[in-house]
Amino acid sequence: MGRMAEDMREYPGRLKRLGMQTAAALLIGVVCGLLGTLFHIAVHQAEHFRLGHPWMIWLMPVAGLIIVAVYKMTQAEGHGTDSVVKAAQEGDMAHMQLIPAIFIGTVLTHLTGGSAGKEGAALQMGGQVGYYVGRLLKYDSSYRRDCVICGMAAFFSALFGTPLGATVFALGVVHVGMIVYDNFLQTLIAAITGYLISLSFHVEPTRFSLTGPRPGALMFLRVLALGALCAIPTILFCRLLHEAEELAEKMIENAWIRILAGSALIIVFTLICGSQRYSGTGMSIIVPAVESGEILPWDWILKLVLTVITASFGFRGGEVVPSFCIGAAFGCWIGPLLGLPAGFAAAVGLASVFCGCTNCLMATLILCVEMFGGGYEILYFALACGVNYILSGRVGFYRAQALIIQDVDPNTIHHMEHPY
Repeated sequence: MGRMAEDMREYPGRLKRLGMQTAAALLIGVVCGLLGTLFHIAVHQAEHFRLGHPWMIWLMPVAGLIIVAVYKMTQAEGHGTDSVVKAAQEGDMAHMQLIPAIFIGTVLTHLTGGSAGKEGAALQMGGQVGYYVGRLLKYDSSYRRDCVICGMAAFFSALFGTPLGATVFALGVVHVGMIVYDNFLQTLIAAITGYLISLSFHVEPTRFSLTGPRPGALMFLRVLALGALCAIPTILFCRLLHEAEELAEKMIENAWIRILAGSALIIVFTLICGSQRYSGTGMSIIVPAVESGEILPWDWILKLVLTVITASFGFRGGEVVPSFCIGAAFGCWIGPLLGLPAGFAAAVGLASVFCGCTNCLMATLILCVEMFGGGYEILYFALACGVNYILSGRVGFYRAQALIIQDVDPNTIHHMEHPY
């Protein structure tokens, strides 16, 4: 009875805290929903204009110089998604000018033919918005961390239309191996709010039509083999992203000259390919791969190479949608060799590579349910993602992710005493 009375005394305080968290989440969701919708429209229009005017690629050097100038003027150089991940860990963010820099930089990258996604900008801008709201409400560092995570989820949800996946991704991307659920409800409210606002502006959620093969022991083994093979592009992509960026900065220290060199490489690459098939997000490759099994065998490697060049020399965007494209193209190519339907293998490859690149296993599975449906196919996705998660190690996109050591001595685990 004493414990029950104590719980009842604490109830008003918990209710007040929940009200404060909900108010902050709604505000963050509204701002991120509106900004995310504007960003989605800007990137979409930029890609649409470029596809109708292929000569825009010749303006890439000009766009590159503008990007460098904007980052220098806003003092946002050297700050990206890793900075936001650190803010979600520590509750502090030093460079508040990242929002206009990443917005302009990503739109210009897509406008002139770079290979990049949108989610890097989503996490960065969303985290910034969350931090602003937390500081505006005079929250301490602990609550500001929560607000940063809310902003990441709300912006991601507004762009992709996956509120639950965005919630678990934002909670899980900060610490590999651990998700803290105290902030789950607040983050989900922010994500749903951002999602609803994007829907009101007719931003289409990312959805695919998919039917998997009937379950069977042999089919599960084939999917397991595909997931294991997907560790190859996962490791290759992540390692090249990090090492190519370090090499480019070491070889060409001047940011102005470096981005001009990157522009030249992208233009030459595009001319050799004879089209802009590998520019932009890669959705023009993902959709036919998943829905009809149509792909070129070399699509995954060429998309990987162009994305690495784009990111390494100073252009802006994100890596998640390119990882979708690389995984879908690789799975669509290698899957039939294992006896899997091409379109289904593309979907499994997409999920597997994304999981390995982000180290977010549970978030990937929830995203699969939201994007592909929640039938028995989730077992296939779980197998492929699980084996890739193990075989790819901890390469990952985000160096700031904190690794939670899982090799714990069971004798040192202290269980909470049951309240009754």
